[in-house]
Amino acid sequence: MTGNISVVIPAYNESNIIRETIKALQTFAEIREVIVVDDGSTDGTAGQAGEMGVLVWRHRRNLGKGAALNTGAALASGDIIVFLDADLGSSAREAYKLWEPVLAGEADCIIARFPRARQAGGFGLVKKLAQWGVTYLGGAAVPAVLSGQRALTRAALEAIFPLPGGYGAEVGATIRLLRRGYRIKEVEVSMKHRETGRNWAGFYHRGRQFGHILKALAREAWR
Repeated sequence: MTGNISVVIPAYNESNIIRETIKALQTFAEIREVIVVDDGSTDGTAGQAGEMGVLVWRHRRNLGKGAALNTGAALASGDIIVFLDADLGSSAREAYKLWEPVLAGEADCIIARFPRARQAGGFGLVKKLAQWGVTYLGGAAVPAVLSGQRALTRAALEAIFPLPGGYGAEVGATIRLLRRGYRIKEVEVSMKHRETGRNWAGFYHRGRQFGHILKALAREAWR
């Protein structure tokens, strides 16, 4: 497989860091294109990304992460598609650890496993639900199933496209890959992104995430 890589970055109100994330990726010759999908941002994210010379597609309103991933995946032309969060900043330079094993034929999908969070987040309910659902419906344990940093072969992506909506995208995609016999591996990375704490905003975010994942699991159970 050739080093023909498309990077898809879903972004929502990330104007303060999107340039840094893109800059970290522009040093890699293997990357054919970087696609930023601005999911209805109100802070100028699309403009900041556009000034970096990458392809920008803008949703007129916020449609959710799954929709942004699907838009980017539909636009991507590479043999390997890499999904990265917009808030990685300079740590996006670790992305090569995702596509190199795919290029080497070691797996069809590589998922990033982050360092342990520096601050207390929730109570682990979202993670436990996601891990249980993947093991039960997919037949294998994938500890880092919530990670949005992934690299997939085009064949693997096309087999599971379109992805589930909202924050259930990663969980649903993982289950579909396992059910279809695609090889999934995790790799440790030193990436960093925004962490949510035990405050109102954090609990609200995790509540939405829990609901989206539960919905995705229900849909996959009936597929």
